[in-house]
Amino acid sequence: METLAHLSENHYIMPNYALWGSFAVIVFVLLFLDLFVFHRHASEPNIKETFWACVFYIGIALIFGLFVIYERGLETGMLYYTGFLVEKSLSLDNIFIMSIIFSSLKVERKYQHRVLFWGILGAIVMRGILIGVGEALISKFHWILYIFAAFLIYTGIKMALHKEDDQGKLEDSRLFKFVGKYFHVTPEVRGEHFFVKENGRHYITPLFFALVIIELMDVIFAFDSIPAIFLITQDIYVVYTSNIFAILGLRALYFLLAAAVYKFVYLKPALSIILIFIGSKIFLPYVGLEIEAWQSLTVTFSLIAGAIILSLIKPPATEKK
Repeated sequence: METLAHLSENHYIMPNYALWGSFAVIVFVLLFLDLFVFHRHASEPNIKETFWACVFYIGIALIFGLFVIYERGLETGMLYYTGFLVEKSLSLDNIFIMSIIFSSLKVERKYQHRVLFWGILGAIVMRGILIGVGEALISKFHWILYIFAAFLIYTGIKMALHKEDDQGKLEDSRLFKFVGKYFHVTPEVRGEHFFVKENGRHYITPLFFALVIIELMDVIFAFDSIPAIFLITQDIYVVYTSNIFAILGLRALYFLLAAAVYKFVYLKPALSIILIFIGSKIFLPYVGLEIEAWQSLTVTFSLIAGAIILSLIKPPATEKK
């Protein structure tokens, strides 16, 4: 890693437009392969396929981190990896919500890919807009970072105190009722179609209904994840790339973990500690403590890895038979 950091100080530095262009090409190629090569037809993904897809997406994200180190230096690379880890971990909440949405609307697994593909595409656009707004606010009002920090600490504490029993049914949520109020929805899925026309009236199918709710939920989740990444770094390139690479593999991660995500019972407490830690970092210099990039990465990785391992080897008493 030190060699990479040394190289980054002596090689030709790519101009900003080339950095963004390289990233855009990678994202376009991944999306093209996903929609037009790997999943041209509706089919139910198997465990082996989704496992290797997860490995592929995570591998691409990790390799891209080496590119960031080479172009921007070791410290920036550590910040990228920290942001990617945090965003990837926070996305597990998205997986839990997606599972509830699909089961509530009775969307078969073979049709879920299409919803998730367009949902991820929409999330990429929405994250870009929200990150742009966040950057504009921070550049004009730097003190807003302290508001982000306080909000993140509050979110972490709330997450730690939240009980899963408090989770209501999707059908009873305000979001579900709001969407249902303004759209005519067919009672059952009509193949891969988002829209159908019956008796002279246009309807949306449960597939498109699921897409609308997933997009709205992603915007809600972004209010946690975007303050978190901005408190890790204000480098807009690192902020956006770490966010998007965490989102890109979300479809494969969903199919791999949807049935088992609830088993990672210690991950949510670990995430709450991470959010509180990230939110607190901005205040630590006032008491003489400086947290370096590699220390943030070490803390984040240790907490996430520890929570996953502990969940696998020591499930809570209620899970044991």
